[in-house]
Amino acid sequence: MISQLRSGGMNTVFQRVVSLAARNTRGRLTNPNIAISASNATAAFSSSTSSTRYYIATSRNRTFSSSSDKDANFDSSSQLQDQLIENISTEGEWAYCSRQFMAPLQVPVRGSDILNNPLYNKGTAFKSGERDRLRFRGLLPPRRTNMRVQKDRILHAIRSEDSDIRKNIILEDLHDRNETLYHRILVDHMEEMAPLIYTPTVGQACKEYGIRFRRPRGMYFTEDDRGHMAAMVYNWPHKDVHVICVTDGSRILGLGDLGANGMGIPIGKLSLYCAAGGIAPHRVLPVVIDAGTDNEELLQDDFYLGVQKKRLRGAEYYQLVDEFMQAVRHRWPNVLVQFEDFSSDKAQILLNHYRYDHLCFNDDIQGTGATTLAGVLGALRARGDNVNDLGKQRIVIAGAGSAGIGVAQVLMQAMIEQGRTPQEARDCFYVVDASGLLGVGDHDKLSREQRDFMRKEDGGMPLDQVVKKYQPTMLLGMTGVGGLFKEEIIRDMATNCEKPIIFPLSNPTIKAECTAEQAFEWTNGKCIFASGSPFAPVSMNSKTFYPTQCNNMYIFPGLGLGATLSGAKCVSDKMLYVAAEALANFVSEKELQEGKVFPPLSKIRDVSRSVAVAVIEQAIKEGQASKLNGDKIHDLEAFVHKKMYDPVYVPLVEKREISI
Repeated sequence: MISQLRSGGMNTVFQRVVSLAARNTRGRLTNPNIAISASNATAAFSSSTSSTRYYIATSRNRTFSSSSDKDANFDSSSQLQDQLIENISTEGEWAYCSRQFMAPLQVPVRGSDILNNPLYNKGTAFKSGERDRLRFRGLLPPRRTNMRVQKDRILHAIRSEDSDIRKNIILEDLHDRNETLYHRILVDHMEEMAPLIYTPTVGQACKEYGIRFRRPRGMYFTEDDRGHMAAMVYNWPHKDVHVICVTDGSRILGLGDLGANGMGIPIGKLSLYCAAGGIAPHRVLPVVIDAGTDNEELLQDDFYLGVQKKRLRGAEYYQLVDEFMQAVRHRWPNVLVQFEDFSSDKAQILLNHYRYDHLCFNDDIQGTGATTLAGVLGALRARGDNVNDLGKQRIVIAGAGSAGIGVAQVLMQAMIEQGRTPQEARDCFYVVDASGLLGVGDHDKLSREQRDFMRKEDGGMPLDQVVKKYQPTMLLGMTGVGGLFKEEIIRDMATNCEKPIIFPLSNPTIKAECTAEQAFEWTNGKCIFASGSPFAPVSMNSKTFYPTQCNNMYIFPGLGLGATLSGAKCVSDKMLYVAAEALANFVSEKELQEGKVFPPLSKIRDVSRSVAVAVIEQAIKEGQASKLNGDKIHDLEAFVHKKMYDPVYVPLVEKREISI
């Protein structure tokens, strides 16, 4: 029984109970003298099958006139502490639930409206008192369960399915019914659930979005809404939005233009903000700017739910986006806007225009860049190199779109931070697109950002010849072309470098430039590998290799948490750099020896907290922390931890106006 309780998160529950007991409804400490003793807490677990015991220790600052008075008071306090040990039943309505004080949440609805609101609904876990108090006795089955039973039931349903898209449907149906339970499952089983709610499964979910549509989630802005957006944003029922994830659906993963079907991406991203980054679900908003679609299949699809017109271009498009940006900033002045899956011809333009006037960033450009930088720094450590030797590497990047150029920019900025000149940093890169190596002869065809990486020689040289001639130490893929890294290319990498770094970062899985098995086989197990989509461990020559996923979810939840908690006015390049450093430093030596350059997803909340702390510290250094005074926060990590949303059930009470 005890082992089951611990594996089921009972220690975590204990900490939540004490944490919540010490806080009021605004999350602030009402009794800063409540403390947790880990050793006492562990010792307090009873071996009884009928109950489990929690230990809550309290202490108060007192002034004692003598040592005897002090000893007497401590003896008295110890006696009281013994009385505060709570017996947690494993049977009945309160099984595995604490009755310690938890600040209630006031809700503006009652009755069946609560059951139909996923933010408030607990399903069968409502206690008898709540069923009476909130006026829905008889509207639920009579058996009262708890979150543990509910979670086991959902996990059983998921694990009974063979199809990942069916598992995704089960999770999203839960998302629409009970957000607390949904995020609890994500937090407790992140490694298992992340691939189901995001890459690679989310790609298929987006393609089927119109067919599977059940319940509205998020907001849509179209050309027909021009002139009305300032009022439209007030249709969103939540007043305190911290993060908006917005897409125009023009480049969804490696699948291309999916139009309004791309809503699955902001929904998935924001689920990770909540579960991994600790931002409460009522503080996030998924958005699609529906400017039409150039996908002929969708234009003819009777079940497509978006605007069935060709995409807006030029001034019409940018004016649509600008009105949206002005409207959301007017209602929520401190909101962070994350641009997601905008086509390469627009992504950098929008980022350049808004990044210093709005709190915003582009995850495909900056998030991918920061995550890749963290992976590269980890790979250098795994290879035994100094991380400050980044500027000594020869880096081939396959893909000159927003992701490829974004990665090159972040890596180049890191080299400059390490002491290289801008030109020395540029000379490390060989960027190849479908037409070959970017060269000066392509000047007029390239964007301003692409021109930074033009080579004076060998413009147009194909990828395989670039690898042969320049003998890179790193090969990064962001093309969306599955199987691009042929055997000859990978073998040349291994011939010219003792431990080549190979990162095929395109997703979903079918778009990966090579698989983990191919990379390890063609390099005889010498490469250091990470990928955009997950791959299973590879066994070869009596050794097992553990590929890790270079997933932006290691960066963007913590980046968003840190930026919003600090009240930053913009996301600076240095914030991205320190976020990448925090992630890279989180990988243990043991993990590096196993070939892992990213930590396990089971540690994602700890990673996000470390990233958020690094971002806040940088915001304070830059004078951007408008919500914080660095001198008054003595333990920044504890401050961030306290602010992170934890999906547990809290008591609900109906909000009423009382007049005398």
